[in-house]
Amino acid sequence: MNSNTIGTTWEAHKKEMLEKGYFSQQEYDEVSARVEIMLELVKARNEGKISQQKLEELSGVRQAVISRMETGQSSPSLETVLKVLVPLGKTLAVVPIEQNKPV
Repeated sequence: MNSNTIGTTWEAHKKEMLEKGYFSQQEYDEVSARVEIMLELVKARNEGKISQQKLEELSGVRQAVISRMETGQSSPSLETVLKVLVPLGKTLAVVPIEQNKPV
């Protein structure tokens, strides 16, 4: 792997990581799904102009936990994710993973 990733796109870096076997396609898909959920959470919170502190009040989930969720520093339980999503007017859906999508 090229140790200097400055100037490399994230897509190119992910492709290289997969090709070199640093993680499997399944691991990549799992991480991608988690990232997408957290990005949607942040997007919904920002669109609603809701601070993390206000979301704590609405959801009962501590602000520090919300922050760690949004930055990927924790792997929250499904219960915690739902507690945060519901006040934002969001829920989760189980849908097929797109197969053979470009990396």
